[in-house]
Amino acid sequence: MEARTPYSFGVDPNASPEDVKAVWDGLADYNRAAMGRGPYEELRIFLRDADGRIAGGLLGETYWGWLHINIFWLEEDARRQGLGSQLLAMAEDEGRSRNCKYAFLDTLSFQARPFYEKNGYELFATQEDYPVGHTRYFLKKTL
Repeated sequence: MEARTPYSFGVDPNASPEDVKAVWDGLADYNRAAMGRGPYEELRIFLRDADGRIAGGLLGETYWGWLHINIFWLEEDARRQGLGSQLLAMAEDEGRSRNCKYAFLDTLSFQARPFYEKNGYELFATQEDYPVGHTRYFLKKTL
């Protein structure tokens, strides 16, 4: 039996982009071996004001038949005008065009759970004390 090469651990807050990519790629290769090469696409939608400045946006991705909304933000002046619902609907429409059947996201107790529920999302899990004193909510929607 061959001797194994020793491993070492290291916390690296300044990791190179190449090192980070190696971990992402390793997981992606493992997932592809189990699930096949599914269509993964990033989703980026921006709201701009009259001057072209970004006033909000939605960042996510689609894969394995799901739309994942990772980041969703509107500046204060753009809220409560229906713009958020329009932005969310655009993301869902794009998800459908990419053959997604479902959408999921998470939000914190001081953020936008009622907004998502108003737009048809349903709670499926919670994480208490994240951050301490608050709750993280996980929501999904059938598209």
